[in-house]
Amino acid sequence: MDPASQDINLNSPNKGLGVDHSDTLSDVPVEGAVGNSAHPLPPGLTEEEAEELHTELTKVEEEIGTLRQVLSAKERHATELKRKLGLSPLNELRQNLTKSWQDVQTSNAYKKTQETLSQAGQKTSAALTTVGSAISKRLGDMRYSMI
Repeated sequence: MDPASQDINLNSPNKGLGVDHSDTLSDVPVEGAVGNSAHPLPPGLTEEEAEELHTELTKVEEEIGTLRQVLSAKERHATELKRKLGLSPLNELRQNLTKSWQDVQTSNAYKKTQETLSQAGQKTSAALTTVGSAISKRLGDMRYSMI
């Protein structure tokens, strides 16, 4: 049994057993494949080179299929571990949002904006206090002038 046809997921109960590659595309005719008269060989490519390329393509497609199976198994395993740890997608989202907000708060742009808004708020507060005092004084003056 060649290594490409073995289940390489170390956590799999099928470890070392053959893997069904029926879902790969290796049986699908490839454009420019040898023996396909509808698509002649590209210029400068011999039949032997085309056959080698076709063989290599088949191997690469099988490897891609194997990697997809391994990735799928790893994703299922990660999901199971998260479930056992009590990590839900909502908790992960909450953690991601918290981390993102912390990242924003530590950014230079946020710090500069916060500082500018703080200064603007202080100046506005001071201006409103001055206007309020002026209005109070005017009202007081008007009250005494009416008497």
